[in-house]
Amino acid sequence: MRKLIYGMNVSLDGYIAAPGGDISWGVPSDELFQWWLDQELAIGLFLYGRKLWETMSSHWPTGDQQPDATPAQIEFARNWRETPKVVFSSTLDKVDWNTRLVTGDAVPEITRLKADDGEPMRIGGATLAAAAMQAGLVDEFEIINHPVLVGAGTPFFTSLDNWVSLDLVETRTFPGGVTLTRYQTRH
Repeated sequence: MRKLIYGMNVSLDGYIAAPGGDISWGVPSDELFQWWLDQELAIGLFLYGRKLWETMSSHWPTGDQQPDATPAQIEFARNWRETPKVVFSSTLDKVDWNTRLVTGDAVPEITRLKADDGEPMRIGGATLAAAAMQAGLVDEFEIINHPVLVGAGTPFFTSLDNWVSLDLVETRTFPGGVTLTRYQTRH
């Protein structure tokens, strides 16, 4: 059975994006970017909602060709292109970059993918992650809190029908007052 991880940069007041989709407050330090790269290298399949897919696919296919790209950014771009991806969207009709499109209900497909053997999967995008959380499919949460209050926007967590008990498995600090808290779902 594959592990499903939900992790994103989050404002201190719980948002992954400020109003208008603004994520400029979440620019990682070199140390945090390296941490993200290390996590991504261990992932066997990325699961994206449409908005996050559009954000990632607008930069990372050629992110290693930017004149100021660091070695970590070059490796991140290579890994992003090579790692299989599934995009869940009812509005897209085409995806590329080693990606498969699913237009129907995400929960049965995520359940099927989770039942396979293999490396962990990372889920991203608030709406998609909300569906997986509601269905009890998320095994781990990686919350990268940035010391900023954005006041509104896209929340990291959604309303749930039932409590989810978690175990803290890691904390870490990064430059600029950014903190990681990583939790595993108690089954």
